[in-house]
Amino acid sequence: MLKRISAIVLPTLIAVGILAYMFYRVWDDLLLTLEHIVLPYLFLAIIVCLAAWVLRGARYRYILQGLNIDETLGFSTACIFVSQTANLVVPARLGDLVRMLILKHEDDATYSQGFSSIVVERIFDVLMVAVLGLLALPFVLNVPDWFITVIVLPIAVGGAFFAFLLFSGRLSSENKYLGILLRMLDEVRTASLHPRALAVLSISSLLIWIIDVLVCVAVVLMFQETIPFAVIVLAIVVGNLVKAVPLTPGGVGTYELALALTFELAGTAAATATLIAVVDHLIKNMVTLVGGVASIYYFGDWSVALMRRAFHKEITVEESFGE
Repeated sequence: MLKRISAIVLPTLIAVGILAYMFYRVWDDLLLTLEHIVLPYLFLAIIVCLAAWVLRGARYRYILQGLNIDETLGFSTACIFVSQTANLVVPARLGDLVRMLILKHEDDATYSQGFSSIVVERIFDVLMVAVLGLLALPFVLNVPDWFITVIVLPIAVGGAFFAFLLFSGRLSSENKYLGILLRMLDEVRTASLHPRALAVLSISSLLIWIIDVLVCVAVVLMFQETIPFAVIVLAIVVGNLVKAVPLTPGGVGTYELALALTFELAGTAAATATLIAVVDHLIKNMVTLVGGVASIYYFGDWSVALMRRAFHKEITVEESFGE
């Protein structure tokens, strides 16, 4: 029980601590900054964010088709919504396990297929957001060295993974667990490692991240700030790469800190940079939450019980792979 509580409380305390520190250092300027917001840009940001979700659903549908799981755009989008909603409260991105259980329930897909679909999605997400950051770097002056490391490292790791993926096709094993691993690698390779899949998944992933950047652009305009587009791109890239390390549920705290620091380096006032970062992430998380609730109703009563188990941390890795 103590171990379970610490796994929940510690990441939450880290998130709350980071946000509290960010607000504390700019508290005197916050109200002044809030007085100058332009609300129509808030609604624009929400609409743009919804467009990103539809594209995410289309990409995930394509991944599932590569694994011989044929579903509708509505299903694939709802599937991501539910798992990402779980990730807002479940540490270490264990909410992704919900998606595997949905696929098992609705399509009788194996847990291996479910996990492989998530791996493909995550690889292209991390790799393409890093590529976007690499494209933005030449247009931003005085970039800290650690920014470059954060961007280049995923590209190097992603390249190494694809090289290993090619090589793994030659491997075989009689061991049960190695056999499961090799089967998942084969599924990942089938769904992603051929010319058409590489093109579709790379282009769609880049578009998803560009739309994610446009959400932040709308938030910047809402606060009547002028921040170079390349700086906003870099902030979103660094924020999401930092968030990929699951220190807090949904990356809350770490994402905002990365964005605010990037904006401050570009000369934005600390209070404004903090509010832009917090509002940007709040919009994205609220759209995720509303979409997740709607998706639970879309799937039906059984998904309510599934989410309840996820929120009470009753879904385990062992259960999800106990085929």
